[in-house]
Amino acid sequence: MPALPLEMVAPLLATGASTRMPNTEPARFKPGDVVIARNIHPINHTRLPRYVRGKRGTVRADNGTFSFNDTVAHGLGHQPQHVYSVRFSAQELWGPDASPLDSVYIDLFDRYLDPAP
Repeated sequence: MPALPLEMVAPLLATGASTRMPNTEPARFKPGDVVIARNIHPINHTRLPRYVRGKRGTVRADNGTFSFNDTVAHGLGHQPQHVYSVRFSAQELWGPDASPLDSVYIDLFDRYLDPAP
């Protein structure tokens, strides 16, 4: 897939271009579900931050379905899937010295998540 031409960037940003797509697949998770970010290490493109891999979080919202960037980047099509807002406590991510009052919310594709045991 070729890079986006420079002259197209400003109009797309100005119009709020979205990769939201229709998808008939039901959501696997709902708000309140506890999930684990998959501990994967692909050699290719991914939008799964390393610092959340293998960590436990709680689904806060289902944001809808979007084109899966990992497959688009490799010419494998859009493969739309649900994107969830997931809350990770600071202590889960950075250990007991982190503030117990702080959290990080990350929007993650369905394929990056597993149900917590």
